[in-house]
Amino acid sequence: MKHAALTTAILATLLSGTASAATVYQDETSSLKVGGRAEARFNISDENKSDADNTDSFKDKSRARVNLKGRTEIMDGLGAFGTYEMEINSGKDATVDTRYLFAGLDTQVGAFSYGQQDSAQVILTDFTDILATFGGDAADLIDGNKDKRENNFVYSGSFNDLTVTANYIANEKKDTDTYGISFVYSLPMGLDLGAGYVDGKEDGDDSDQYNITAAYTINDFYVAGLYAGGSIGDADLTAYELAAAYKYNQFTFQGVYNYQEVDDNGAKSDKYDYFAIEAIYKFNSEFRAYAGYLFDQVDDQDDQVQAGVRYDF
Repeated sequence: MKHAALTTAILATLLSGTASAATVYQDETSSLKVGGRAEARFNISDENKSDADNTDSFKDKSRARVNLKGRTEIMDGLGAFGTYEMEINSGKDATVDTRYLFAGLDTQVGAFSYGQQDSAQVILTDFTDILATFGGDAADLIDGNKDKRENNFVYSGSFNDLTVTANYIANEKKDTDTYGISFVYSLPMGLDLGAGYVDGKEDGDDSDQYNITAAYTINDFYVAGLYAGGSIGDADLTAYELAAAYKYNQFTFQGVYNYQEVDDNGAKSDKYDYFAIEAIYKFNSEFRAYAGYLFDQVDDQDDQVQAGVRYDF
């Protein structure tokens, strides 16, 4: 569940390990943390069926992640950090993918980094991307809004209750660079407000997107909303995401709504339109079980069930 102190969210990602990560090395100036997860999960949906290879609606989606996060102090007020995270997917055609690979400097005016990392908009889309199973689909109208982007220069700085994040993606394909900026302001009563803008090119067409977000945390309740608008060439895109969560003892109950509409010269179509709910039971800080159900409202799209167990280390 998201916390009110979002002003440190990006810097925490850059400079620290996961909640259960182990410090395997530390001296007066340097540290190295190792973390990750083993996640056994499955998905049930008619979309998984295929007569060609005689497959059923049941599909295994198990995966594992391993991350390394190190930092060192160069001098007073200047440090360096680096992060690497890989993901291994299960099955006979198992793949090994790099999720994050970046390094940078931590200064008194903020953190500067380069590599494969999130765009400046992810701190905003994380307001509503809270489920372990589904969600987080509608907000990415254009590629420059997404996470885990290569060739990505990122700056993030916190100024009292304001977090400013900016990024520039130097794509290898000519005339496809992307840049963006976001702001998050956290009020002491548990209210967080955010806004961002990203601009670039996609498939040779000019593209842009703006995001407006808000989240409110009170005791064990959390609610959030996101509105996004943008365009790719002549097509206009609109998206809404809503999220809510309630924590009761070791249970967390969550739900989201995702909607995205594409208006291409007056021809409107829904790309995403679904509700999703899930329940999570945390045995302790390392082990949890969860299950979720997606109610899809788009024509010719099927509902989905997803469940799994996850061990964090």
